[in-house]
Amino acid sequence: MSRSADPTLIGTFVLGALALAVTATLLLAGGGWFGAKGQHVLYFEGAAQGLQVGAPVMFLGVKVGTVKQIQLGLDNHDGDDQHFVVPVTVEVLPHVVRTRGGEQVDLRDRATVRGLVERGLRARLRMQSLLTGQLYVDLDFHPDKPARFVALDAGASEIPTIRTTVQELTARLEAFPIEKVLENLSAISAAANALLSAQGTQELPRRLQSTLRHLDGLATRLDAQAGPVLDDTRKALQAAQAALARLETAADRVAALAEPGSDALRGMARAGDELAQAAAALRAVAAQESPTVQQANAALREIARAADALRKLAETLEEQPDAIYRGKRPK
Repeated sequence: MSRSADPTLIGTFVLGALALAVTATLLLAGGGWFGAKGQHVLYFEGAAQGLQVGAPVMFLGVKVGTVKQIQLGLDNHDGDDQHFVVPVTVEVLPHVVRTRGGEQVDLRDRATVRGLVERGLRARLRMQSLLTGQLYVDLDFHPDKPARFVALDAGASEIPTIRTTVQELTARLEAFPIEKVLENLSAISAAANALLSAQGTQELPRRLQSTLRHLDGLATRLDAQAGPVLDDTRKALQAAQAALARLETAADRVAALAEPGSDALRGMARAGDELAQAAAALRAVAAQESPTVQQANAALREIARAADALRKLAETLEEQPDAIYRGKRPK
């Protein structure tokens, strides 16, 4: 006779199996189901094609969370100029970031995230794979990019977003004045056509050929006249070299004469001494009280008396011609 199963034993076995399953699930999930998570909202401009719920959120290359929700919103900050944005809600896990001292940084804390945003924390979409085209959310510091907030709810924890490289390039291309550039190119093309079709432009090749022929003839004449000119130039250079040689010889002679102790300098010194002595003798003779001057004065007085006597004799002979043999007669 078979023995009936014990319900208590069966229930205990089932409860144990359920407890093991729950424990294994908790271990595999790493405690994430019951761990507190923080959510932040990001507003992306343009299409978010390729971004899916569950996509990773990377912070400096480390996964810190996942994309929780993707929606479509309307941004009316600019008044009438309204455009659509893509609000993306991300969920981050705690105890992922640590400081140098080992302290844990809780990215769920809104004050912590706000401080990182002030330091330049920005979010943008990046490509996971070129084959699948899937995107992920990348968090990084870009202090040069201004923080633009879209959320109207002051209580929402928002991380500002920036455009991707493709979006920035697209925006620049859209702002590029292509129509104006095309108009300028058309005007330049019309001006070039008018210039090329002008009569002066068409005659330019003929004038250029004529100028080249004149230049060729001029070159020929210069070649013909270059021989005599070069000969004259060579002769002039030879004459200049000869003159320089003579100047060098004369300079050497002058330098030899000007050397200390040379015969020329000694002769010039002696001549200077003799001239000095002659000048001193002349000064001595020309002095007022010198004997030479006194004798000369006496001789001049005697000559004056002799001349007076001769004058009187001449007057007497003129009046009395016979006085030379009879003697002077009294008047």
